[in-house]
This record gives sequence, structure tokens and C-alpha cells, in this order.
Amino acid sequence: MLNTQAAQPKQADILQTFSFDYILRLLTPVTVGLLIWYLPPPEGVDPKAWHLLAIFIATIIGIIAKPLPMGAVASIGIALTAMTGTLTAGQALSGFGNTTIWLIVIAFFISRGFIKTGLGARIAYLFMSVLGKKSLGLGYGLIATDLVLAPAIPSNTARAGGIVNPILVSVAKAYGSDPTDGTARKLGAFLTKTAFQGTIITSAMFLTAMAANPLAARFAADQGIEITWGGWALAALVPGIVSLILIPYLIYRLYPPEITETPAASEIAKEKLAEMGKVKNSEWIMLGAFVLLLVLWIFGPKLGMDATTAALIGLGVLLLTTVLTWKDILNETGAWDTLVWFAALVMMASFLNSLGLIPWFSERMGGVVSGYNWIPAFLALSLVYFYSHYFFASNTAHVSAMYPAFLAVAIVVGTPLMLAALVLAFFSNLFSSMTHYGTGPAPVLFGSGYVAMNDWWRIGGIISVVNIIIWLGIGGLWWKVLGLW
Repeated sequence: MLNTQAAQPKQADILQTFSFDYILRLLTPVTVGLLIWYLPPPEGVDPKAWHLLAIFIATIIGIIAKPLPMGAVASIGIALTAMTGTLTAGQALSGFGNTTIWLIVIAFFISRGFIKTGLGARIAYLFMSVLGKKSLGLGYGLIATDLVLAPAIPSNTARAGGIVNPILVSVAKAYGSDPTDGTARKLGAFLTKTAFQGTIITSAMFLTAMAANPLAARFAADQGIEITWGGWALAALVPGIVSLILIPYLIYRLYPPEITETPAASEIAKEKLAEMGKVKNSEWIMLGAFVLLLVLWIFGPKLGMDATTAALIGLGVLLLTTVLTWKDILNETGAWDTLVWFAALVMMASFLNSLGLIPWFSERMGGVVSGYNWIPAFLALSLVYFYSHYFFASNTAHVSAMYPAFLAVAIVVGTPLMLAALVLAFFSNLFSSMTHYGTGPAPVLFGSGYVAMNDWWRIGGIISVVNIIIWLGIGGLWWKVLGLW
């Protein structure tokens, strides 16, 4: 009797799992995948490529609909490619041997050191103590923290949500700004919107600043375009800095805080730093490893060292010095999850290219836009790519679904190779500025309740236009100097 009663909750839980919402989310990708699978492939398209496209699109829709976690959806996609005979088991698992994938996974491990040692929080309080006497300066301080951490923390959700947001909320509430009592506009709303837009920009500035960036770089490599860590950072430097300077001021004018002087914020930061005490040995080691990584990422190609090897060296230093333990590595679930979905998407996209589907699509699309100068053609492609993000709740899903095809078409119309690859890669971050669901940090910061949805969308829409002007205008001139076009 006791056993029967104990089993009942488990049975109820299982039945509850199969809710109408779950079934709908599950059936949507399955239905779309089956429809594509059983449609006859267009003339000139390998049937295996067409079947792989069906699995790929079903996987992308599954990632968007989220009937299961992203890694689980991706694992099923890998299984289907082998089970249906579309690819061999070795081909289906080939993504796990990709060095670009391991670069981002190792970067996740390294980022754990910033949080574990407290160095990330110390950096935030240092900037706040110097810049936090005015609300605008406080906004710049939060962004400066994100900028410093971005090269080594590939999760913008971890940076903005895990390090910056708790500090932001505590300062806002210290000034009596609380969304629960109608005082959000005193300070918290401005800081929230500024921190969010800042992390969008910093994510675009470094290859290792957002999980989908190496995915874009991998797709570019499939087209014969090699984007190095230093090359990405150099190309993003000027437009990125201009955006980081102008966007917070623009938000300050469009969405001003009621409190403009915040001297107590600086004092709070100094008190927190005093509580933390002197810089610990583990923090010095973490800082040294971070500087070593930056040096190797920038100058490594000249020494014949790729970015993944540099990341392995940095991780080795942290493990040897016990700043990170193997248990820390095992517990970094976000990294292992990224490994699975990243490997699945890279594998599928690579075989869509090698089986001829991407070249077939680019050739057909190239015929549609043939006769046009590459500049207006590429501008149109870029804008469609950018604003289609209103339909995506994930940078990864958007990059996976559209980046390879749009890059291929951009190349066909005559766009300089590196320019096409980098602009679409930068836009793969900047397009997240518009909605409260378009990237990981958005629901975290929006969920704090400080910014109303209509304000979030309105300001995000304006900033999207400003960012496009900055990155294509000022950035375009900078890229001309660099010889990218």
C-alpha cells in the first residue's frame, strides 16, 4: 500500500509532462520536418542533402519551440541523421572534433574563474567607485565591466545577468528605485536598459564574447573565410567603441532617470571593495591567465598558434594552480550543453554545404539579384538578416538557420569575402537589441520589472537603427582603412 501511494506522484508527474503545451511544442518541429522530408527535392539537389535539410530545420524549430532543452533537441537531431541513413554515425558525430566548438567550451570553463574568485565582481565595483557619482557615469561603469569581461566570458547571460545585474539592482534599490512601488524610472529603468544594450555591443566585439560567434566563424570557414580572434576584434574595435560611447548617452536622452546624481553609488562600491579585502592570490592568477589569453589570442597566429590551443593553455594554468578544480569543470553545465548543440548544428550545416545544398541555394538566389551592384545588394541582404530577428528567440537559432545561406548569397553578388562574413557576424549580435526575448540576457534583465515592454521595444527599435548606421557607416570607413573592401 505504501509503495502504491509512493508511486502515484511519480505517475502524475509523468502524465503532467505530456501536457497540451508540450505536445504542441513537440509536434511542431516533427510536422515541419516530415513535410520537408517527403517533399520531392528540387532538381539538382542531392536527396541526402534534402533529408538533412529536413532534420536541420526540425532541429532549429525545436530549439525555438523548446519542447526539451537545447542539448536534448540537438542530440535527437544527431541521432536522426544516423538512424535515417542520411549520414554515417561517424559523420553525425564529427562535430565533436571541431576545434572552434572546443574554443567556446573552454572559454566557458575559464569564465567560471572570474565568478569563483570574485574577480568579476571586484572589476565591477572598481569601475563603479570611479564612474558611479552620476547616473550616466554609473551606466558607463556597468558597460565597462562588461567590456573587460567579454573576451573571456562567452555567455552574455552570465556577464549581464550573473555579474552586472545583481549589482545594478542593489544600487537602484539603494536609491529607492523599485519596480514594485512605481519608482522604476528613478534609476533602475535607465541602468537596466543601458546594461542590456551594452552587453549586446560587447558581444559583437569579440569572437569569444557570445556563444554563437564561433558558430558564425565556423560557417565562414566553410566558405573559405578564416576569421581569427585578433581579426574579429580589430574590425569591431572602432564601431564598437563608438557604439559604447553613444548608445548610453542616447538612452540617457530618450529614457532619462529621475535621479541624475548618485554619489552614494560610489561609496557603496568602495564599501564592497573594503569588504572583499585585498586582492587574493587566486584573483591575481585569474588576472594573469586572462592577460596571457588575450596576448595569445592576438599574437598567436603569428606564432603558429590557433585560438583553441591558446584557450587550452589558459585552462591548463587555472587547473595547475587549482584556481579551477576538475569538479568546477564538471559542474559547468552550460559548457557541456553548448558542446552538444554546437556540435550538432556545425555538423549539419557543414554537410549541407558539402552535399551541395548551400551552393545550390546561393546560385539560385544569386540569379535573382544578379545585375545589381554588390553594395545595395549586400545592404538589402544585411537588413533582412538583421530585422528577421524579430522572429527568433535565440541568436544561435538565427545564426544556424540563416547565416550560411545569407553569406553564400552575399559572396555570389560580389561582396568582399571578409567584409560579408564579419558584417553578418556583427549583426548576429546587434540584432538582439530590439526585443525582450531575442537573446539570453534579455529575459533576465527584462524580468527584473524595471522597463515596460513598450519602452523596451521602442528604445530597442531606435537603437537598432543607430547601431546599423554606426557599424555600416563608421565601421565601413574603418574596414576600408583595414583593406577589407
